[in-house]
Amino acid sequence: MLVHIKTIINKAQKGNYAIGAFNTSNLEVTLGIIRGAVNKKSPIIIQVSESTIKYAGLKTIVSIIQSLANTEGKNISIALHLDHGKSFRSVSECIRAGFSSVHIDASDLPFEENIALTKQAVDYAHRYGVWAQAELGSMLGKEGMTELEIPDDPNTFMTDPAKVKEFVKRTNVDTLAVSVGTMHGYFKGKEKIDFPRLEKINQAIPKIPLVLHGASGLINNDLSQSIKFGVRIINIDTDLRIAFTETLRQTLKNTPLGFYDPRKILLPSIEEVAKKVEEEIEVFGSGDKK
Repeated sequence: MLVHIKTIINKAQKGNYAIGAFNTSNLEVTLGIIRGAVNKKSPIIIQVSESTIKYAGLKTIVSIIQSLANTEGKNISIALHLDHGKSFRSVSECIRAGFSSVHIDASDLPFEENIALTKQAVDYAHRYGVWAQAELGSMLGKEGMTELEIPDDPNTFMTDPAKVKEFVKRTNVDTLAVSVGTMHGYFKGKEKIDFPRLEKINQAIPKIPLVLHGASGLINNDLSQSIKFGVRIINIDTDLRIAFTETLRQTLKNTPLGFYDPRKILLPSIEEVAKKVEEEIEVFGSGDKK
């Protein structure tokens, strides 16, 4: 069932575990996410990006999530979140559509401009009882990328622990996405969390739940360790895309010519997404917390 994100995250804070924030783009991926969470009796966050809203339509994708959350997912807690909203307009539209959490991503702006746009979005969100997530530090990479040049100096893009306390105080954000070595996309071997940096961030703002974006390329030990340093939300997108698409390719390869039932063709992909969600939940420690 759909609940406010605060009920999920507050429990995670007290229980020292993380919640998976899984990106969806259509009916089939949403089915996989919810079925995996139901199998593990785990609360989850289902999030959509601006590109998904452009692809599926805001009302359509929200209706799909709401319907499945209140039917197949009726026995677990599910929160609806906007991922990487780049403008105040995106944030306001999603708040009006019923989201309980929105991410205003002004991380590519200078510090003072980031604060200004973030505070505008936070103030508006709080007026409607909605939580707001902000981002400090820049995330490298992009979904779909296979090659990535990493700057020699991590301080040019990672979150500065010395600035987080001021940022949180001036913006009044509810959760903070940090850049500590993860990347958007899938770059196994290149992604490595800077744990001393993450620990300093957590020490500076111990009451603020931290969000880890770009977690698909990390090993499980890194994810488990990050939870010890205040990470309460872990975003997963690319892993689900890979699970869905690679399974679909294999299914089509094994499907005889003349067979045209998309329901049966797509079912293995739905099941593989569910399996991947179950695996992530095991690492996050949110199973049986529904």
